[in-house]
Amino acid sequence: MAQVRVERTDDGFVARNDRGAEVAMGGGDEQGVFTPVELLLAALGGCNIVTVEPLTAQRGHRMTRLAMTVQAEKVDSSRLGTITITYDVELPEGDEKAAEVLRAVAHRVEEKYCTVSRALRDNMEIDLEIP
Repeated sequence: MAQVRVERTDDGFVARNDRGAEVAMGGGDEQGVFTPVELLLAALGGCNIVTVEPLTAQRGHRMTRLAMTVQAEKVDSSRLGTITITYDVELPEGDEKAAEVLRAVAHRVEEKYCTVSRALRDNMEIDLEIP
């Protein structure tokens, strides 16, 4: 089971996991914090890139640089439009198959293996428990 605790603090809001990592968040006006939508985009990008990287490396095609930008526009006050993931890659010098392998792996990861991608694409049930 994945779990985080989100709570209001004296400085705003924070999400914490059981391993002690923290992410500060807010409504978008504060410096140095993520908005919840930015965290969603970061989760999507993170899920994809941490899965793509080892799979391409295992196939002998470790990218010299592997980064991505994940973006979406709000189409109304509580809904996002299409999310676009744009890879920023420097291919290994002399590796003629690296781009082909990266494309194949990235598509397969996004379609089948990234839990966050699948959660966003599939209809998920959310239970709200309030004491």
